[in-house]
Amino acid sequence: MDHEIQERILDTLRDIRADQREILAALNAQRALAAAQLETSHQSVAESVALQRLALARQRLVTLVAVPGILACIGAIGWILLRYL
Repeated sequence: MDHEIQERILDTLRDIRADQREILAALNAQRALAAAQLETSHQSVAESVALQRLALARQRLVTLVAVPGILACIGAIGWILLRYL
């Protein structure tokens, strides 16, 4: 009887060890997936930052071109108003 109990305990311990190995394998797979998602996230953030910088550069260029043009138009309208009034 003592031998049967020891065998059941050993079987239970083997089952526990097998389950732990399965859990470790699942955790390693999840860790790999999380690392891949983190890398994808870093790439997305880098691309987003690059696009924002490009948008700001374009906005500066438009501002440098548009503001003097608008001021020139306002000045021309003012000159026409002063000349003919």
